[in-house]
Amino acid sequence: QVQLVESGGGLVQPGGSLRLSCVVSGTISSINAMRWYRQGPGKQRELVATMRGDGNTNYADSAKGRFTISRDDAKNAMYLQMNSLKPEDTAVYYCNALVVITGIGRQLWGQGTLVTVSS
Repeated sequence: QVQLVESGGGLVQPGGSLRLSCVVSGTISSINAMRWYRQGPGKQRELVATMRGDGNTNYADSAKGRFTISRDDAKNAMYLQMNSLKPEDTAVYYCNALVVITGIGRQLWGQGTLVTVSS
């Protein structure tokens, strides 16, 4: 069974950095679009960053200049580097990917990883 497995969350002080990882577990043909979402306490899930299959990226205004999405196709992995973290970045972060498995596209979600920004 193909899954997205996340890691890298934790507690960090304001101004600190974290790097989230999301690895595809299982056999796939390719990964197309990749996205990171987050859901803060009492908030709706929001899109933070997107990397399309052609490598183009987009970021939420709140993430621009601080977050960087990247991928390593050799490892079937995607990352979210988060710098200059703020308390309002506290949330559960979810990776999302459109993968191709034996010619069929499937959208997968990671299990979520908690990021807490607090002094």
